[in-house]
Amino acid sequence: MDTEIGSLDACKPRSTDICCPSRNGGVSAVQGSDDFIISSPSACTLGGHLARRLVQIGVNDVFSVPGDFNLTLLDHLLAEPGLNLVGCCNELNAGYAAEGYARSRGVGACVVTFTVGGLSVINAIAGAYSENLPVICIVGGPNSNDYGTNRILHHTVGLPDFSQEVRCFQTVTCYQAVVNHLCDAHELVDTAISTALKESKPVYISVSCNLPAIPHPTFSREPVPFSLSPRISNQRGLEAAVDAAAEFLNKAVKPVMVGGPKLRVAKACDAFVELANAGCYALAVMPAAKGLVPEHHPHFLGTYWGAVSTGFCAEIVESADAYLFAGPIFNDYSSVGYSLLLKKEKAIIVEPERVVIGNGPAFGCVLMKDFLAELAKKVKLNITAFENYRRIYVAEGKPLKSDPKEPLRVNVLFQHIQTLLSSETAVIAETGDSWFNCQKLKLPEGCGYEFQMQYGSIGWSVGATLGYAQAAHNKRIIACIGDGSFQVTAQDVSTMIRCGQNSIIFLINNGGYTIEVEIHDGPYNVIKNWDYTAFVDAIHNGEGKCWTAKVQCEEELVKAIDTAVGPKKDCLCFIEVIVHKDDTSKELLEWGSRVSAANSRPPNPQ
Repeated sequence: MDTEIGSLDACKPRSTDICCPSRNGGVSAVQGSDDFIISSPSACTLGGHLARRLVQIGVNDVFSVPGDFNLTLLDHLLAEPGLNLVGCCNELNAGYAAEGYARSRGVGACVVTFTVGGLSVINAIAGAYSENLPVICIVGGPNSNDYGTNRILHHTVGLPDFSQEVRCFQTVTCYQAVVNHLCDAHELVDTAISTALKESKPVYISVSCNLPAIPHPTFSREPVPFSLSPRISNQRGLEAAVDAAAEFLNKAVKPVMVGGPKLRVAKACDAFVELANAGCYALAVMPAAKGLVPEHHPHFLGTYWGAVSTGFCAEIVESADAYLFAGPIFNDYSSVGYSLLLKKEKAIIVEPERVVIGNGPAFGCVLMKDFLAELAKKVKLNITAFENYRRIYVAEGKPLKSDPKEPLRVNVLFQHIQTLLSSETAVIAETGDSWFNCQKLKLPEGCGYEFQMQYGSIGWSVGATLGYAQAAHNKRIIACIGDGSFQVTAQDVSTMIRCGQNSIIFLINNGGYTIEVEIHDGPYNVIKNWDYTAFVDAIHNGEGKCWTAKVQCEEELVKAIDTAVGPKKDCLCFIEVIVHKDDTSKELLEWGSRVSAANSRPPNPQ
């Protein structure tokens, strides 16, 4: 996963100042010898400044839905040579697309209109917040003259108070800027964008609809690229934490390492592997961290997910006498209904800026990447845990061979998806049984992998596929989406076709919300069946490159995949896979029963 901010190849600044992504994850400025004064008054505007700022930080595609409050702003974004405006079918998908874009490029952006657009996109922004992804959410706001009056405007709830939208965004963004005066617009916009980059969280920027096109002296010069000071560890705290952790690990008999999803925001993936190499430790990942740690590493165990871990991984992790978790999130889903067999006194928990060893001590102001890199210099070699794994490991079996024209099974489907993976692909796994089936895929070196585990919003993957593919031109996206999730956000397959994307979408049609069936079944989990290929054909409507297929057996699947990677490799390929409604992974069956038990706990006695 590329988590650096900006792309020098795609970003073409209009002056000699460029914004460079640093390897420490900050954004450092490389300044030219001359300040460039903007000569055209039409360019000395708030709209032009915002557009250039987006290009500077590496955003070359902005996902938008037009509305009367943002139309003038969209004109200025269109006028910026380094920006491409991607019109989406609805605001929710625009937000998901910006979030998917940020997963590949390091930062994303979307533009919607006031309240009706803002309150629609907010679910996607909340997901980006939970996943620590910087998304610049820009909203076209009311005319600046209407603030402080008693006027009632359209696109509102019918009250003269226009603060409802920003108050909703306060809990799902790290900074909110309401720009309704030009005199402080430059400061508000720059503070918002720089805060998003520093905190790796979404921000909200509302721009009054009458301001983007008005020239102002504060925008008369090309914006100076951001120079974000990198966070620095407290040196004494770092040394103390490293000494305590080294002593803890060096006296252990069979220590292991487990990477968590916060490795991304801490920009510590390389340091994590460096420590594993230094100690020859066995290493695994939590499910939401799949793709952050190279699976071709010689001591890689697989995914640690409690009772639904990949084969023999949980046995090694939970039997270890010391485990280092780097950037973990222990929620009810990742802990399989709080059923992990871990002991706090055996654990070193490394957060992005904090280290806790066993039941104590704890060390603050210690950056994860610094801690792991320094710890690598002090640990002793200990290959015991991996040797134990080698002793007990038994290779996974293959699915039963299908009879001719036998109805397709899910395990056979994913056996064939495995063959598609390479350094030139990335997997997007939708919330549902695809979580579990995709976890079992073996990722080749360089293969991307994304899914939204913390927030788990069904339908996320359609917009995320759009955004990720728009950012990662060097990869072909393979999306695994259930029918129930697809029905939530299906429209923006249209935008994928419009953008000329060549993703492969496997639509798994099993007639309902299978993941919810395994948690708590009921008639509400059965959905109306669609003719999905006909639906996508109707969206295609002869414009752009799109190819669809419906498969019901292995022979038809093989033929469809051969076509998708052969004569239709430049097309968006949509393959509807018909499977039995009860055909689920064994991991989902186990996970669903444990999560159900956690959800149905009775109230504690008063």
